[in-house]
Amino acid sequence: MMDQPSSLELVTAVREFIEKHAMPELQGRTAFHARVAANALAVVARELEQGPKANAEEYAHLKALLGQDGTLDELNRELCHRIRTNGVALDDPALANHLARTTLAKVAIDQPNYSGFQHSPHRPTK
Repeated sequence: MMDQPSSLELVTAVREFIEKHAMPELQGRTAFHARVAANALAVVARELEQGPKANAEEYAHLKALLGQDGTLDELNRELCHRIRTNGVALDDPALANHLARTTLAKVAIDQPNYSGFQHSPHRPTK
């Protein structure tokens, strides 16, 4: 049986090909679109690598904050509902902690070089 490369390995290989071999040969609009494609593949790679842990942590925080079970989507909808209807206090430290950690985990995947993220003391680890 042959082992197949993982999704992360495939995405990384394509991104590296674009960055190392295609982009140096391109100019203008095509070079710009190649950079956009390489950046998109880098986001996908980080999502594959960090997404499961980030989702599990978000789920655990939501479950504890709301005191109920459900899917991640259902719990997020419930949190939004409670915020809209004053069912959770906006100054609740647990809410602030959840929102900060969830936001930082999303920034770690989408824009890890963002300067505000780089200087955050709550930056998640891989």
